[in-house]
Amino acid sequence: MGNVGISEEDQDMMEGMYLTFMLTDQSYGIEIRHVIEIIRMQQVTEVPDVADYIKGVINLRGKVIPVMDVRRRFGLDSQNYNERTCIIVVSINDAETGMIVDTMKDVVDIPDEKIQEPPTVGSGNDKRFIQGLGKVDHDIHILLDIESVIGSLEEAF
Repeated sequence: MGNVGISEEDQDMMEGMYLTFMLTDQSYGIEIRHVIEIIRMQQVTEVPDVADYIKGVINLRGKVIPVMDVRRRFGLDSQNYNERTCIIVVSINDAETGMIVDTMKDVVDIPDEKIQEPPTVGSGNDKRFIQGLGKVDHDIHILLDIESVIGSLEEAF
């Protein structure tokens, strides 16, 4: 085990850990291992001729990061941003992307036995972003397949 990157012990500790956030009145979760940081909403520079869910780009400590509005990505109604709106910066395949969400919740531990397949309702596309449904106490979190949510940003630009 080397000193570069995340140790195997840290990876084991992150197994089953999800960062949860709200969109509308629903709780969503993404695997914590993909999360780089959470930042307050900031000025986003719009980029012309991109997919409608791409809000634009931000300058994060000298690095230009594309930012998507997760509400738009899921086809939900837009909402004005407020003091609780934040950007979750994630890393997928060494590419960083910002995800605008309504509000942060918690980091929760959801063991595999508490995760179910999503039910089949409507068309097959309804589940394309969903990895599973995580049950914690009386709450249900929609666990996202972050790679599907982010998709190929090259296609979006």
